[in-house]
Amino acid sequence: MASREYHRVISMPLHSDMPHWNLEGHVPRRVFDTVCALAGLAFLIPLFALIALAIKLDDGGPVLYFQSRVGKGLRMFRLLKFRSMFSNCSGGSLLTALHDARVTRVGRFLRRYKLDELPQLVNVLKGEMQLVGVRPQVERFVKVFPHEYEELLQTPPGITDLASLSFRNEERLFQESFIEEHYIAKILPFKLELSLNYSRTRTFLSDLEILFRTVLGFPSPSSGWRNTGSEASTQSISKFFSKNLT
Repeated sequence: MASREYHRVISMPLHSDMPHWNLEGHVPRRVFDTVCALAGLAFLIPLFALIALAIKLDDGGPVLYFQSRVGKGLRMFRLLKFRSMFSNCSGGSLLTALHDARVTRVGRFLRRYKLDELPQLVNVLKGEMQLVGVRPQVERFVKVFPHEYEELLQTPPGITDLASLSFRNEERLFQESFIEEHYIAKILPFKLELSLNYSRTRTFLSDLEILFRTVLGFPSPSSGWRNTGSEASTQSISKFFSKNLT
């Protein structure tokens, strides 16, 4: 069943018409992102040191982890993270299940509070990412939905966005027997729909709301779901997921 859904999804784009991205306000956004990234890195230096020490004491491996992701204009770049898996892990799924044995003790804590993502402020400084934008994806998944990512990646990918907030704990939705097929057939299409809808109507104030909600751990705003055809604004997101993504 899942295999048939998988093949049906990859053969159909979510949206056939791709509007041109409005670059108005691009420079102010870039200035804002740079200032925030610099301030964040300066403020978080003590936390970075503690995380680095914890990772080293846990298994003695490298502190940082680099992975190739698809960025602006579908060009590859190296995404920076605090390492959360054992350093000798290789192969396996690109996705991480809830109780994945590859994740270290410290890594589970970092992932739970999204602390492993903090080094991406360096990617923002380099212009490879922005604060708010579709999450950077591995090339394999981008190739499944090329039309959607072609539109979304007219600007750099981001650290957070509406879909990231909505799927903050998406590993709880994975069906461990076929994680990647379930992700591509069920979860990723919905995340892309959220990201596309948001990107076409985003404003500086809406970006600020996304940032504040991300930092404070608040759920995604229900207003962001208006054009998805769902009724998530009138029910909890967890109930919506359990009904539509299983």
